[in-house]
Amino acid sequence: MGEFELIARYFKRPARRSPLGVGDDCALLAPAPGMQLAVSSDMLVEGRHFLSTVDPERLGHKALAVNLSDLAACGARPLGFMLALALPSVDEAWMQGFARGLFALADAHDCELVGGDTTRGPLNICITVFGEVPAGAALLRSGASAGEDIWVSGNLGDARLALEVFRGRYALPPAGFELARARMEAPTPRVALGRALLGVATSAIDLSDGLVGDLRHILEASGVGAEIEADVVAGCMAVLAEPEGAAALPELAFRRACALAGGDDYELAFTAPAADRDRVRRCALESNTTVTRIGWTTSAPGLRILGEGGVEIEKARFSGFDHFG
Repeated sequence: MGEFELIARYFKRPARRSPLGVGDDCALLAPAPGMQLAVSSDMLVEGRHFLSTVDPERLGHKALAVNLSDLAACGARPLGFMLALALPSVDEAWMQGFARGLFALADAHDCELVGGDTTRGPLNICITVFGEVPAGAALLRSGASAGEDIWVSGNLGDARLALEVFRGRYALPPAGFELARARMEAPTPRVALGRALLGVATSAIDLSDGLVGDLRHILEASGVGAEIEADVVAGCMAVLAEPEGAAALPELAFRRACALAGGDDYELAFTAPAADRDRVRRCALESNTTVTRIGWTTSAPGLRILGEGGVEIEKARFSGFDHFG
């Protein structure tokens, strides 16, 4: 199968937002009047971002989900995306599963494929996503002030827990492992929550490299510090809601490490004034997303992680993921 037949068979679909569809060298997109374009790119490399054994349908989902998560963090509505795909060979069953997972999530968010590229090489997936957000209203990392609440959406730490099970360091009952594995392989981009938080949250970021590492980006950009409660964060693991999985979880120190610095969560961390707690909870309800208040911003610089009784925990073991660290 040649490159253009592959594109035609698995990726060519009618596009409404790009008058050229997927068949030209460039896509043409225009945001609605009064809107700004929000653009983000993410790359997934086999062996680095996903295991070779991952189900291709889940991989197609995750490849787009990690990009939609970036749009969610700035409160943008998805418009379209471009796909650059390197393949060692054309495996038709794999391609069918990958395209099915990719387009199922794309359709759920009304986000069209508008172009891209394919080539032969080690398996590598790069997606660039486009969204729109009201001009001047995007959620940024730089808007937090001292004395605000720090919130996270959804669940933290399960993806890291699943990875440790794959590595043979821990064992979970089947139901608990499948729940953790689904969080690792098929994360949920919080697009609806991000859009609902426009005008409510003062800053936001999506959690790809671990809460501690990613939260520091907000603190540095905003010129504030923070205190977060380690055990509240550790309580955000989805596996805790699965009786067998929760019973088999390892010691508290490891649960803290998974939730604080595990990475691959693709949830949102955001700040909002304490007076707006009810508004934040309404945003969560409207978007059908759970949120948890995990701490607060401070005028004193730096991040303090608090354990039982408010005693500070040594932070070195909670550093975020760094590809070149």
